[in-house]
Amino acid sequence: MSLTGPDQPRPLGKNSNGYFGETIEVASVLRDCVALAQANGWNIEHIPVNTNLALSAFKKPGPVATAASGQPARHTPRVYVSAGIHGDEPAGPLAIRQLLQENRWPSDMGFWICPCLNPSGFIHNRRENPDGVDLNREYLEPQAAETLAHIAWLEAQPKFDLCLCLHEDWEAHGFYIYELNPDNVRSLAPAVLDRISRVCPIDRSELIEGRAAKNGVIRPDVDPRSRPQWPESLYLLTHKTRLSYTLEAPSDFALPLRVAALVIGVNTAIEVFREQN
Repeated sequence: MSLTGPDQPRPLGKNSNGYFGETIEVASVLRDCVALAQANGWNIEHIPVNTNLALSAFKKPGPVATAASGQPARHTPRVYVSAGIHGDEPAGPLAIRQLLQENRWPSDMGFWICPCLNPSGFIHNRRENPDGVDLNREYLEPQAAETLAHIAWLEAQPKFDLCLCLHEDWEAHGFYIYELNPDNVRSLAPAVLDRISRVCPIDRSELIEGRAAKNGVIRPDVDPRSRPQWPESLYLLTHKTRLSYTLEAPSDFALPLRVAALVIGVNTAIEVFREQN
């Protein structure tokens, strides 16, 4: 059941023309993430950006596919999760930290995690990197060092069956999802939003971010070639996956609620995807 009446969380009213809510000490959060990954057997990579910065990446490729006699090898589903591409969206890296703490990753799947794609942005609580570049518009013709490094790392990874990009929206009335699903496989979004609605309002607006939406889901008719700037999700759709979800928590609600909603979203998406495949 969705929350209603006095139990319904309310916006804090902190944001006007930008995000003015809680901030995080990103270096501390990332140290925690690395320590948790090490403790739980993840392969840890440091992606060099420049002499002063490296991005972290964690991998658990899952079991090696094997074939029974006369049977084809069973595919190990691969899931990619990223967060922190905008430095004024603190719930994503915190959600990654909590997911690593909970350590509920199914052992019969493979996982790739980038816990924070724009660490420098968090130092100044700004969307962009220190050069004023929105990294989530850089994936068609990349120039920023962070994006170039991330793409080089992605090119070395296998294709993914499911991609989850964790975001926030300071203008949103509730949680919502962008779904990129060109093959029209059974959507994960209804189950994800149903679980999230138990702790966080869903944005039921018919128009979100200038795009048609229904019950908290935006399903854009996307031809990547028609877009002059690519977010991470379009790069992933074009080169790495056929199923991508961008999870958008509402930034004007309390930070613990936003973190909880993103954690529920990731866990539910993985659970339902695993059941369907």
